[in-house]
Amino acid sequence: MESQRNTSEFVLLGLSYDQNVQIFCFVLFLFCYVALLAGNLLILVSIRCSPLFHQPMYYFLSHLSCMDICYTSSVTPKFIADLRGGTKTISYGNCMFQVFAMHFFGSTEVFVLTVMAFDRYVAICKPLHYLLIMNRTRCNLLVLAAWAGGALHSLPQLSMTIQLPFCGPNEIDHYFCDILPLLKVACTDTYITGVLVVANSGLVALVTFVVLFVSYVIILFSLRHRSAEGRHKALSTCGSHITVVILFFGPSIFAYLRPPTTFPQDKIFALFYTIIAPMFNPLIYTLRNTEMKSAMRKVWCQTLFSKEAHN
Repeated sequence: MESQRNTSEFVLLGLSYDQNVQIFCFVLFLFCYVALLAGNLLILVSIRCSPLFHQPMYYFLSHLSCMDICYTSSVTPKFIADLRGGTKTISYGNCMFQVFAMHFFGSTEVFVLTVMAFDRYVAICKPLHYLLIMNRTRCNLLVLAAWAGGALHSLPQLSMTIQLPFCGPNEIDHYFCDILPLLKVACTDTYITGVLVVANSGLVALVTFVVLFVSYVIILFSLRHRSAEGRHKALSTCGSHITVVILFFGPSIFAYLRPPTTFPQDKIFALFYTIIAPMFNPLIYTLRNTEMKSAMRKVWCQTLFSKEAHN
């Protein structure tokens, strides 16, 4: 493998060359990243330390928050550091790790969202059998399947990337290592690899989005027989899920379901599914969720009271 490449590191060109833009982006995305970590950790701790953890919907939500943290942390800290640094370099090994981590955690999050849609379908369309169908063993198996799906998606992506020879230009027109930008600097014909990337990433995004869309259509269609209160509660929950799905899948489908080439706009769209959507997930899932807000108040109030009593 070493004989096929002379490149030991890559240069990430980032979002802009303008120093003022870089300073603005540094402040903005540092705030976004801190908010993302705080929000998702708040959800994780609140669910784990409350009875909500035993409810399937919140059990899956805790895994989604974990995926958001891991997914964004594979890119954002390096991105923020580069905005305040000089030459934005990344070693070949770290670049390959970033490719794997991005696709592994990203695809696992996609499958967790699909599992959450299935959970809502069972809860709304088969309420009498909900606890029987969504028992803890089945929930664990569904989460395990999501992780396995992430591995099955990301390992072929990593394998294709590692086999690319890099012996010429090493500047990547992006703020993180991804397969399509890397194809542009590989010193070989990458057409077949590009088609395989689209077939893998693009179809995963499209098929999952279609499955999610159909499931929520079925759910919404079934609500016509519910009471006004039941419809309002179900729509509130499903509305949160649908918002997350649109924020995440819209830019992802644009990035991967198209001919294997890159555009300057790719970096802007990538911000949505790497930073912006994961940052808004905690707000979307807690803002209109009374159970979640109640659990957060109880957990953190008990924590504060216990500290005061201890002092």
